[in-house]
Amino acid sequence: MSNRAARSRTGTLAATQDRGTDTRVRVTLDHLRSLEPRASGLRFLPRQPARSVLNGRHASRLRGRGLNFEELRDYLPGDDPRSIDWKVTARTGTPHVRVMTEERDRPALLVVDQRMTMFFGTTRNMKSVTAAEAAALVAFRILAQGDRVGGLVFGDDTLAEIRPQRSRAAVMRLLTSMLAAQDMLRADAPMVAPMSLTRVLRATARIAPRDHLIVVLSDFDQIEDETDRLIAGLARRNDLILGLITDPSAHEMPENMRLVVSDGTLQAQIDTGADTTRTALRAFSEGRLAQVLDWQRRFGVPVLPLSSGADTLEQVRHLMGLAPR
Repeated sequence: MSNRAARSRTGTLAATQDRGTDTRVRVTLDHLRSLEPRASGLRFLPRQPARSVLNGRHASRLRGRGLNFEELRDYLPGDDPRSIDWKVTARTGTPHVRVMTEERDRPALLVVDQRMTMFFGTTRNMKSVTAAEAAALVAFRILAQGDRVGGLVFGDDTLAEIRPQRSRAAVMRLLTSMLAAQDMLRADAPMVAPMSLTRVLRATARIAPRDHLIVVLSDFDQIEDETDRLIAGLARRNDLILGLITDPSAHEMPENMRLVVSDGTLQAQIDTGADTTRTALRAFSEGRLAQVLDWQRRFGVPVLPLSSGADTLEQVRHLMGLAPR
């Protein structure tokens, strides 16, 4: 693996300074930083606006910070009777209470897809840009809440890990990792087998075994049988949110449009003027959408559908029940 890829994996690659001006194709560090004040109204705490998808019919409420066991001690007048530990009381013959303290913070892990399948867009942004913008918005708000934030940024052959920390430095490592991953997305990139979502979710389960807020931002390409089991486990032990990134063409393929696609070596042209072509492409996209929505139904995982064809912040605000800015 190249030195550049290795540094991207560890999140130590410095952001490229000369990145052009079109942030719809590739984000810049200044662009991602500019999202911090605009994200001020977002909330990832248990209390949600009534219309937020995190309060939705199919989604469980965010559980918030947990409780840490502090000590067992004798019951004192004024103690809450609900804190009495009845097993210890029965064993000792004297009333004992269990003292719990609330965790100071709750770690969050942002899993951001920057594979070649995300380097696609027909209307406004590349899907990779929409994922990076959404990740920056969430990261800044988590940090502002006083919680730790980290992430996993993965490309086709790179995986950068940023352990959750309550520091701006951790957020900056996340942002620069996304920029480094986007630098590797280009039409003449060598053909490699895309990293499976299963491998990334295994790493997620290792870093966030329980009681984390996990936000996955991806187009969910490369779903396998084990992916299903990993999603179920993460949802059972953590608060899991799936940000499904799509392009408008996935829902309504324009007629008489010629798409040129490449695997880095071979190139082909797809003519959407043919009914059979449009039907096949739509069925492929709908199948992936159905799988993610099935996770919502079976595991109670909230799904935030984000389109690369619209403003990312306004979509997130709408999904979280907030008025447009």
